[in-house]
Amino acid sequence: MSLGGASERSVPATKIEITVSCRNLLDLDTFSKSDPMVVLYTQSRASQEWREFGRTEVIDNTLNPDFVRKFVLDYFFEEKQNLRFDVYNVDSKTNISKPDFLGQAFLALGEVIGGQGSRVERPLTGVPGKKCGTILLTAEELSNCRDIATMQLCANKLDKKDFFGKSDPFLVFYRSNEDGTTVKIDVYDWDRNGSHDFIGEFTTSYRELSKAQNQFTVYEVLNPRKKCKKKKYVNSGTVTLLSFSVDSEFTFVDYIKGGTQLNFTVAIDFTASNGNPLQPTSLHYMSPYQLSAYAMALKAVGEIIQDYDSDKLFPAYGFGAKLPPEGRISHQFPLNNNDEDPNCVGIEGVLESYFQSLRTVQLYGPTYFAPVINQVARAAAKISDGSQYYVLLIITDGVISDMTQTKEAIVSASSLPMSIIIVGVGPAMFEAMEELDGDDVRVSSRGRYAERDIVQFVPFRDYVDRSGNQVLSMARLAKDVLAEIPEQLLSYMRTRDIQPRPPPAANSSPTPAPEQL
Repeated sequence: MSLGGASERSVPATKIEITVSCRNLLDLDTFSKSDPMVVLYTQSRASQEWREFGRTEVIDNTLNPDFVRKFVLDYFFEEKQNLRFDVYNVDSKTNISKPDFLGQAFLALGEVIGGQGSRVERPLTGVPGKKCGTILLTAEELSNCRDIATMQLCANKLDKKDFFGKSDPFLVFYRSNEDGTTVKIDVYDWDRNGSHDFIGEFTTSYRELSKAQNQFTVYEVLNPRKKCKKKKYVNSGTVTLLSFSVDSEFTFVDYIKGGTQLNFTVAIDFTASNGNPLQPTSLHYMSPYQLSAYAMALKAVGEIIQDYDSDKLFPAYGFGAKLPPEGRISHQFPLNNNDEDPNCVGIEGVLESYFQSLRTVQLYGPTYFAPVINQVARAAAKISDGSQYYVLLIITDGVISDMTQTKEAIVSASSLPMSIIIVGVGPAMFEAMEELDGDDVRVSSRGRYAERDIVQFVPFRDYVDRSGNQVLSMARLAKDVLAEIPEQLLSYMRTRDIQPRPPPAANSSPTPAPEQL
């Protein structure tokens, strides 16, 4: 977790290539069909201004174009990357300053990646009273070779470089040409002061290394200087390759494209320390002019994750409140007041249920996390095939009251397809909460350590924009709390040896619609 770098842009997870097609476009030409072109605009996170990113080629005389020119975008899972596709009819290739507008579509990059097989189709709008057709977008990850080579080597009779003891050898690998077929390996004797002594070198190839799967391969370590000076020089020792294996490394996008869904669950703190929701000093205060810190945190995280959940149904709970009519204290009540089905429709549905709960329940206490963590863990335990991954967002204002039970719940959940995000709101000191974030020291309970680091904790105040820009505050928060989710998902898949499913079969381009004569 890096709080100091919250305002800096992160390194992209990968690059995504977007392929564009359109179907049943408006026909604006009199004697022929439209000559369409698509312009992509991206939105600045700070100013929310749209800037042109690139254009496709112009395809003459068609209402169903499949464009060849693609858009390559940096992909940040933890950011809401808004895209706008404008479609134009270009009458002259030499003059595109006044093209005819055929429609537009707005969506996030995450919606394309999270679509079935990383494909989406959206209606084009923007021409009053007209059906503008549809735009079809396909996302493809651009990546280098994902093969990971693991090898075991041993050395014999290496030249002694240390005066009082034997050498402390290590190897340095070089790829000596662009296609990577030839590999040069240097052998050094390690010295504490950094002035490592050169022992010798040898060369090999990927093909030769791969033979070690069936047989040992011995390489002579040669020192060119010694070879020139000494006529009887044979070598400076040998290195034997004992084993060599290659495994493929899958990416977060591979799993999403293969159908893995992110199931998003919300848990909101309704303890009395938040203050009376009717008072402006309350952290739950529903101002007509701006969102509360709770609503901002929920919206910031949820609007990104919802792109990776096809049904957009999100369980939402509250904890630490007295419920009507009998005043029963609950640490896991559905915000929509439906015990049989706690799902809310979309993030807006979660917000609506949250606001409704504030009007009906009594804020009370104490602050218990374990019940809702165990609730999500029970759901995650039922599906372990990699098709579902659960993300629990807990938003709280105070010190946790059931730390022992919570640590035990986290340790148990660490073996499940699950991650936990905890956002602290308000001015409280959250030192105890840092203990749950396993970046430095893995969470433990009763002698058991968490199998994986699945918790990310941040105080919201570290991300609030000083100028009062709520959109920027939300973007900063989401960027930091979501940054670890892809790697946490991958760590679960690796430990269970779960490979991504192949994406649904589809043609390389959409089926053309019949041209209208």
